This record gives sequence, structure tokens and C-alpha cells, in this order.
Amino acid sequence: MNFMSSLAAGALLVVATACTPRPDSIAPVSMTGAFDHLSCSGAQAQLNAERAKLAGLEQQQNNAATADAVGVFLVLIPISKLTGGDVAGDVGTSKGAVLALEQRVASCS
Repeated sequence: MNFMSSLAAGALLVVATACTPRPDSIAPVSMTGAFDHLSCSGAQAQLNAERAKLAGLEQQQNNAATADAVGVFLVLIPISKLTGGDVAGDVGTSKGAVLALEQRVASCS
């Protein structure tokens, strides 16, 4: 492999790893016990709201990942990193909240 091929492969690797992750690859933030103070009905209501919020965030994250894939293919730039479309942190936080709320609701049974 010559120098230019090595340089191109390295640049492609850097760009590919900079792309926005898909929601299913984002780990939840640990929130164990964070909702233990809620009543059972309050926990259920908040769980329903958090699930709806997570669905919206996952859609937004998928859109950002798709935009990154297109951007990298066309101009070698992950678009969402420049536009702020990456909401991976919010997805992880919401996933953790859903898990903690599900645990709280399960303890009501």
C-alpha cells in the first residue's frame, strides 16, 4: 500500500468513527432508584410521557445518523456534528429514565 492509499484509508476511518450512532447502540444512563419517591400512578404517568419523549429522540437521532451517512458519502463530513443534530446524550438519559421508571412501576404490583 502506498502513502496516498494509507492516508486515504486513515482519513476514511476517522470520518467513519465520527458519525452519529444509531439509537440502538446508545447505552442507557444509570438512574436506579431515581424515581422511587413517585407514587405508583405518578410513576406510570411519567413512564408514559418518557416513552413518548424517547420515541421522538430516537427518531431525531436516526435522522441525524442518516444525514451523517449521506454527508460522509458526499463530502466526507458528518453533518450532524456541525449542526447539533446529534442527541445521543439525551437518548441515553431518556433510556435510563424509562428503565428506572419501569422498575418503579413493576414494584407497585
